[in-house]
Amino acid sequence: MTVHLSVDSGVAWVTLDRPEALNALDAATRAELRVIYRRISEDTGIRVAVLTGAGEKSFCTGADLKSAPAAAESLVVQEFGGQSDHLLSDFPTDKPTICAINGYALGGGLEIALRADIRIASSNASFGLPEVRIGSIPGSAGTQLLPRVVGVPNAMKLILTGERIDAEEALRIGLVQEVVPLDRLKDRASELARAIAANGPLAVSAARKLVGMSLDVPLEAGIAAERYAFGLLRDTEDRAEGRRAFAEKRPPRFVGR
Repeated sequence: MTVHLSVDSGVAWVTLDRPEALNALDAATRAELRVIYRRISEDTGIRVAVLTGAGEKSFCTGADLKSAPAAAESLVVQEFGGQSDHLLSDFPTDKPTICAINGYALGGGLEIALRADIRIASSNASFGLPEVRIGSIPGSAGTQLLPRVVGVPNAMKLILTGERIDAEEALRIGLVQEVVPLDRLKDRASELARAIAANGPLAVSAARKLVGMSLDVPLEAGIAAERYAFGLLRDTEDRAEGRRAFAEKRPPRFVGR
């Protein structure tokens, strides 16, 4: 197994475990990730996922170019014939996701991280999309996701030069939300994950979807959707429990109804 999954108190920990290859993605790793992503998406007991890499050098350096074979099928078969090997199409986007970036996040590794809701990095982390240097492009949504996260000028600089940036620069441009010492990375990720897992799952899911749709609709349409979601949540058991718990000065016991 090159990917490990453990679940504790509603938090799923996913660890890429190919440190000898800087946690690069070979075919077996991609297949294992798909299975794990599907379980996270379907398991109602999991409320948040944390993705990280094994070792102290690398989160993920993207595709393993030493083992990646040539495409076995034409593009049309891959796209429309049900044989796509596209990793990010299976990302569990219906659950909050945190990336704990412990070192290199390059190429497809950075593209995976860009799919996360929260990115925190160790102080030794570095980031880059080097595909143009080998005559390719960031083809797993990198050209689309990075501008949305860091803005067009910052994204253009990274994509067109293929240069790497360090953790502090990543923090400055908004690519990551926090930078912590390496020995604090997992603890901080755990703190964030448990804070999310302790909240009302319906409310977390609704808020997350509303933020996601805000990029694609006019402001007034987004506000209307927000009001609709607020109305739906108003009569849930969880909202009533949250108000009771606040009045009684105790932690709420959310059940997802």
